[in-house]
Amino acid sequence: MTDFLEEIEEELRSDRYRQFFIKAWPWALGAAVAALVIALAAWGYQSWRAGQDARAAQAYSTALDTAQKRDLTKAFTQFEQAADTPSKGYKALALMQEAAIRMQQNKTEEAVELFDQAATAAPSPLIGDMARLKSAFALMDTAPYAALQERLTPLIDPKRPYSTAAREALAMAKLKAGRVKDARADFQVLQLLPDATQGQRQRAQSAILAIDSGAAANLPQAVAIARNLPPLSPPPPSPTGALPQSGAAQ
Repeated sequence: MTDFLEEIEEELRSDRYRQFFIKAWPWALGAAVAALVIALAAWGYQSWRAGQDARAAQAYSTALDTAQKRDLTKAFTQFEQAADTPSKGYKALALMQEAAIRMQQNKTEEAVELFDQAATAAPSPLIGDMARLKSAFALMDTAPYAALQERLTPLIDPKRPYSTAAREALAMAKLKAGRVKDARADFQVLQLLPDATQGQRQRAQSAILAIDSGAAANLPQAVAIARNLPPLSPPPPSPTGALPQSGAAQ
């Protein structure tokens, strides 16, 4: 009798399992199909991005070659084409190269606008802050101190990639604005920063000596920091966002 009851109970459990499977299998199949669609979409997107990056890299490289040949008009057009890409890194770099060409052509307003566009397009602070710093340097001789302070103050945060260069530029802006005491203090700080380059320390020392000797009025011409930007060294090429090292027309 016990065996009979156990057999009946086993049949009932089997029947429940069958009913559960009949109800659940469409959902399980749907989940499997959805997972497959997501995987294929991710693969397709990565392949698309890789293709876009490859085309952007080629366009950027071609424009650099033209710029190195000093054909700036043609290079500018090619950089415009290189900037027309979904690749944010190449877009930002190409816009900075356009801006550099405009600087060589003494079109500062256009250059600043292009630098600002590059900063907005940049995928990382490494590129974005470079564009912001170059934009401030471009305005160094013409913009009022308040405008330069607004641009440079966020960049002197020690966590930002070009904080020492931004601090040097801000000190020079203070000096040009007649804030000699504040500028001297900034140059003193710059000398002590562990991540300051040898050149930055030497320029800071020269600035302090010039201030103390009363020759600070001639310092902006002697220390042309706006023409000595830190080098941009983006990450090596990768399938998800290849970026070349910025070269000509900086």
